[in-house]
Amino acid sequence: MKKYYFVLTILLMINVYFLYDISNSKKESTKLVKEEAPEKVICDWEANIKKNDNFVFLGDSIIDWYPIYEMYDKSIPIVNSGIAGYETHDILERMDEMVYRYNPTKVFLLIGTNDLKYKDNKDDEEEVAKNIEEIIVQIKENRPKAKIYVQSIYPVNREMKNNASEERYNEEIKEVNKKVESYCKDNDVTYIDMYDLLSDGNGNFNESYTNDGLHPNTLGYIVITKKLMEYMN
Repeated sequence: MKKYYFVLTILLMINVYFLYDISNSKKESTKLVKEEAPEKVICDWEANIKKNDNFVFLGDSIIDWYPIYEMYDKSIPIVNSGIAGYETHDILERMDEMVYRYNPTKVFLLIGTNDLKYKDNKDDEEEVAKNIEEIIVQIKENRPKAKIYVQSIYPVNREMKNNASEERYNEEIKEVNKKVESYCKDNDVTYIDMYDLLSDGNGNFNESYTNDGLHPNTLGYIVITKKLMEYMN
């Protein structure tokens, strides 16, 4: 019980820090953080996680900056293997260091948005999808017992004042996601649709879940965490 309240206190402190600069129009989002966090995000995992489990979260800055050790109970064996700025080819060049050495039982992959930042032609969407597929293939070959969970690339919101999405466009993101989802269905890989979960009615990154149009804020990470928990038991 003491452990529960300690983790909850840390989470609420982080919420205050990240949500400090959100305008009054987002009071409902702040209210949601307080309502969602205690019962649905923080929970006792000790009885549910297998002793030999080892989870690797693999990706770019969205994973790198994910406050995993605040969002999940510390008894959950999670490795944050995200590196800000990484593209698909960067991960492919460092698979041993970023994945294999941890001998994961489950890998949660999120990558591709930085590739689209430097998109030069129509073939790049196909290339990004192929690289994601190659990451999956290599994990299967080198760690065949690991289960792979592929998150869709998150939407962006280019209309926000503090826009960090730069040259990324949702139409391109959706095209890559469509290709990757199809591959996953055909190759017994779990695809997690985060795009629809995080988007607003116009298909943009919901402003309640991001402060810069690209990276999740605390509420966004809470929503993400709740979704990923469905695949962790």
